[in-house]
Amino acid sequence: MRINKYVSLTGFCSRRQTDRLIEEGRITINGRICEPGDEVEASDLVLIDHQPIPIKADPIYLLLNKPVGVTCTAAPHVQGNIMDFMNFPERIFPVGRLDKASQGLIIMTNDGDIVNRIMRSEHDHEKEYVVTLERPYDDEFLRKMGEGVAILGTITKPCKVTRVDEHTFTIVLTQGLNRQIRRMSKELGHKVMRLERIRIMNLHLDGLKDGEWREFSAEERKELFRLLGQE
Repeated sequence: MRINKYVSLTGFCSRRQTDRLIEEGRITINGRICEPGDEVEASDLVLIDHQPIPIKADPIYLLLNKPVGVTCTAAPHVQGNIMDFMNFPERIFPVGRLDKASQGLIIMTNDGDIVNRIMRSEHDHEKEYVVTLERPYDDEFLRKMGEGVAILGTITKPCKVTRVDEHTFTIVLTQGLNRQIRRMSKELGHKVMRLERIRIMNLHLDGLKDGEWREFSAEERKELFRLLGQE
């Protein structure tokens, strides 16, 4: 949606007032100074005077077990977008992305501050996945995955990789390159058949069925805020 409508829906100010803020160069989208007529998705990071847009509503923190086929976008023209899938009664958006062919844990919230903290420091935060390949892999594959693989013009950071069986392994990443695990596996001669995210920092998928979501527990919220330096 257009940026002035996006900001007005937060209750921060009207569309006309938003237009004035844009003219003054006080709004940024993903670090870029906003221009009149810019459009944003719910997952974009919008700041006013370098600060998250204040929340007028009570903060919402949900864990969703995203199914395969759901796209992490708020764009209404995209079939199978995550907003239509959840049909949640209040405005929320995903923190980061999980590609359409993948499944598993994703945070949904209306708290722009927590989005800012997680996205800004994403390289410091662990995300754990279970990955199944199309054919058996060897120990050399695990070693190379763990040490780093050349993709997208860089070498991926060292990570923890553990064998589950001849086709499946777990991997813990501390960075979030586009389709990172799929690209790493392909570079080493393998195709990913199934990819599931089972953990984001202290938040686990345990007990959450495909397509279900739930609120953070008080303990989860407290620990997440501690890890983000928001105690």
